[in-house]
Amino acid sequence: MTPAWTLISAFAGALLVLLLPARSAGLARVIALAASIIGAVAAAAACLTKLQRLDAPAWSFDKPWIPELGIRFHLAADGLSLTLLLLTGLVAIAGVLFSWNVETRPRAFFAFFMTIIGGVYGVFLSRDGFLLFVFYEIVILPKYMLIAIWGSTNREYGAMKLTLYSIGSSALILIGLIVAYAAAGGTSFDLNDLASFKYAPGLQYWAFPILFLGFAVLAGIWPFHTWAPTGHVAAPTAASMLLAGVVMKLGAYGALCVAMPLFPLGFVEWRLVIAGLAVIGVIYGALTALQQKDLKFVIGYSSVSHMGLILLGLATATHWGLRGAVLQMISHGIIAGLLFGIAGRVVYARTHTRDFGALREFDLWRTLPGAAVAFTVATAASMGLPGFSGFVAEVAVVIGVWQSYPWLLLPVAVGLIVTGAFSLRAMHRAFFPERPPGVAPAPPLPPLTWPEISAISLLSIFSLAIGIYPLPWVTLIDDGLRSPLFHSILSLP
Repeated sequence: MTPAWTLISAFAGALLVLLLPARSAGLARVIALAASIIGAVAAAAACLTKLQRLDAPAWSFDKPWIPELGIRFHLAADGLSLTLLLLTGLVAIAGVLFSWNVETRPRAFFAFFMTIIGGVYGVFLSRDGFLLFVFYEIVILPKYMLIAIWGSTNREYGAMKLTLYSIGSSALILIGLIVAYAAAGGTSFDLNDLASFKYAPGLQYWAFPILFLGFAVLAGIWPFHTWAPTGHVAAPTAASMLLAGVVMKLGAYGALCVAMPLFPLGFVEWRLVIAGLAVIGVIYGALTALQQKDLKFVIGYSSVSHMGLILLGLATATHWGLRGAVLQMISHGIIAGLLFGIAGRVVYARTHTRDFGALREFDLWRTLPGAAVAFTVATAASMGLPGFSGFVAEVAVVIGVWQSYPWLLLPVAVGLIVTGAFSLRAMHRAFFPERPPGVAPAPPLPPLTWPEISAISLLSIFSLAIGIYPLPWVTLIDDGLRSPLFHSILSLP
């Protein structure tokens, strides 16, 4: 199976779901799950094939699309892209399983869900700048619809805010790509061609922040992060998992694979600013999460903090820093998906509240012990404890920071300490609250279902697998970083 099956399965799944009769809710779920599994299996098979033959050329599909403008339908997958494809497949499977109970317009729900997955796959596979932008745009409308129709808290406001930020960032990306295309002669949108052109330093100094910011907004860079917690909280469970798990990674991926290689001198000019904003994001997100009383808001601001760590890794422009940033993309995608799945589907669907004070009355560690155990595992992973994916990712980023900005280690350490504090606080107040003696027993709650157990197990196992044996993931990421696309970045002084 080639990586192309990730795209085919997602969009074919969306189309098949839409063609179903109106009363085929059960079949819609099955088709969405089957399509997600096919995409994940295709990504996993491509990863294994690459690991067996690292010297083999990267898979590629390249056909003319709009030849008058030099636009090609160019897809390719190196080791770095393959790891993110596999992440997307895992989150897709878990998202469908956590959405097994959706009864309101299930055909439309899963069609929008699979369309987002297809757009994400397309971004990670695109090697033509214009094609990447098209897939990037495909994701916007389904995001809005999932939140506005199936969301909860301030869903219309959250959906509109996310959409406006997405449209604004897309405009910046389009401007940056057109500038690069025109300055390079207007003959090709191929990213390798654009990255090989030597742009004038003056152009790079102002074009880079436009292009980078366009991607960084979706990555939740401070102070343009406010859409993220609002959108996460308003979104239904599967949409929250997609937003935090893979959609935010589109921004970080674009910053790494488009903005930085195209305008390396501009990156040098602005990298210290990026590092500063990233550190502020790490600390601000953690401190704000520490003050929240809503479980989903805690996870939402936690995502801002962890995405700050990814952007900081990019700003180091070292092999360790870039490796750590990609590892953190994968790790946070898995962990955020797990946390949002438990908070939204497992807890909120049964208690109809996410407020810590109200959750205390449910005594969840007794009435829902499976969820308490799962959230404890997810919390340990989010804190970056040894044995989980978060640990190896954070260590790699910290090494990169030490190599480039050793004076930033102290504020980063503060952010990581506060991360541990808000994670433990959320776990304690939501699942292990203190109940005064003599209080009536909490009402019984339905136990975990098999779809929920399967989704929790899938994400937990992969977080543990990466933490215990990260070598395959590191090998694939390093293969991608050896691409000529990154030579100008990794050779920076």
